Amino acid sequence: MSEDVVRALGYATLGSRLKRIGEMLQAQTQIVAAELADTSLPTPHNPVLAALDRQGPLRIGDLAKTLGQSQPGVTRTINKMKSDGLVESVPSQQDRRVTTIGLTDKGVALVAHLKETLWPAITLAVADACNSLEGPLLDQLAGLEDALCTRPLSVRCKDRPLQDWNSLQTPPEIER
Repeated sequence: MSEDVVRALGYATLGSRLKRIGEMLQAQTQIVAAELADTSLPTPHNPVLAALDRQGPLRIGDLAKTLGQSQPGVTRTINKMKSDGLVESVPSQQDRRVTTIGLTDKGVALVAHLKETLWPAITLAVADACNSLEGPLLDQLAGLEDALCTRPLSVRCKDRPLQDWNSLQTPPEIER
């Protein structure tokens, strides 16, 4: 078996390690989305839907800030979501030159469905994968990777009953 260089180099490749774990989580979430929620919605669209559901229509720049992502990346995602009929551009009531992005009726319906299926399932499955993690960061990352390989999210979702989405959310952060 070949050496896992990213794991072996520790902090020197932390960014690559986090990216790898993120990609693993997204790929496994995509499988659960298809199996449990009967949707092929790309995993990166979930935070956009959640942000617009929680905060209402937002300008692209504000949405990018809310998500902690680059504006060009969020613009690409929004354009795809527009073509799928999930979001729409809405002129601002105060200044018609400014447009905000809001959920369409189809987007609202999808969010309601995801709140009942995918979002609570993934929240509980990831929490389960992280439940026994302790110690230094690199040990926790190794534990998470091992947990996801040993029992993927799709298996963990089958092990737990769904809970109410509202009971699983963390309250919105207060801006300081």
